[in-house]
Amino acid sequence: MWTAVVLTALVLQSTLFAQVKLAGVKPDLVYLATIILAFLEGPSSGALAGFAGGMAEDFLLNQPKGITALTLTLVGYAVGAIRQYIVTPSPLLPVALVGGATVVGVLFNQLVAFLLGQSSVGAAYVIRVAVLTGVYNAVLTPLLFPLIRRLAESSRTQKVFRW
Repeated sequence: MWTAVVLTALVLQSTLFAQVKLAGVKPDLVYLATIILAFLEGPSSGALAGFAGGMAEDFLLNQPKGITALTLTLVGYAVGAIRQYIVTPSPLLPVALVGGATVVGVLFNQLVAFLLGQSSVGAAYVIRVAVLTGVYNAVLTPLLFPLIRRLAESSRTQKVFRW
């Protein structure tokens, strides 16, 4: 199930949302899908979804291989691990979680790229892109969270009743 969600996010990101920009920044739907799946399914599913989505994104968008996969694997695992400590039923929680985790993930991604000599942009630009991508993903979360949650719940139901 998570593979289909992450690959659909990647296809939408590279086609439909490739032209939709907020202050020159596009949303990163693979981050959004990975974070939501990790929140709903836990650390192992989050890490797996992050790795698969990150590798697919690296190859599809012709980026340095492995940096996005590493970042999304760590983000997926971390979000899945901290979900057990979150007890508030607030509907704003997924929005804040997706926005914050996206910012941290993009900053980490750019830090690793810089350390490996794959990035030469300034810190102010990186921070601007990270914050705007986080805001963009947070805005899209109320639209996509219910859909991904329903898919995750139906996947769990099918696993329980399968002989």
